[in-house]
Amino acid sequence: MSDYQSIEFKVIDRCATISLNMPPLNVLNITAMREIVDALDRVYAMDDIICLIFRANGKAFSAGVDIKDHTADKAEEMIHVFHAIFRKMLDIELPIIAAVEGAALGGGCELATFCDFIVATPRAKFGQPEIKVGVYPPIAALIFPKIFGFSKGMELVLSGDIIDGKTAQELGLINVLAEPENFQTALQEFVKKITPTSPIILKHTKRAIQAADKKKFLAELKAVEYIYLNSLMKTEDAHEGLAAFMEKRKPEWKNR
Repeated sequence: MSDYQSIEFKVIDRCATISLNMPPLNVLNITAMREIVDALDRVYAMDDIICLIFRANGKAFSAGVDIKDHTADKAEEMIHVFHAIFRKMLDIELPIIAAVEGAALGGGCELATFCDFIVATPRAKFGQPEIKVGVYPPIAALIFPKIFGFSKGMELVLSGDIIDGKTAQELGLINVLAEPENFQTALQEFVKKITPTSPIILKHTKRAIQAADKKKFLAELKAVEYIYLNSLMKTEDAHEGLAAFMEKRKPEWKNR
């Protein structure tokens, strides 16, 4: 797949960039997710790349996965395709940077926070509002307690709270916070900082850092996928929450 509809892929100065290209909100549908997986396969096959950058065209990094793809008839396909992105990212043993200049919410937040580093502007926002529509974010459920500490990670997943760039930096999520007018320069300087050596040295070093956690994460991901598809999506409230969101009304929870 070389001609993408939902993303842009390019390589400049040995840095690969995947840009979400569905402005203004870059809502991720199944087609877009498949294109990201394809682009990640291309990055994996390149020997001379020193890093991968995720960024976005539009006012938001990504407002998340299309709510229409959460419904019962599409949920299994959506979960498997979406999580293929993260499995592929684990296989790319090079620095992966998220360049976040706007809102990263839901699946967009999971994509950004799964990267090794985040360079962001103060106007960036991060959050997992899925709980408010009757579902949960599987990737965030796994990584937020590790990123933020157990209590804060649980709070962000269970509350659906959205935090701004400054708060995210204070919580240790963001590596560099730069004003919009200085953002590109700050991003380039950070890339130079973390890629001072050869690609093969970077690969071996990242492999060593991931060695203890990679197998554990993949096993945990299977478990949260199973709960999502075989427990959560069999509840009435999950379908009520999603329907209420699409119908722009308050959900009527039944606790079943």
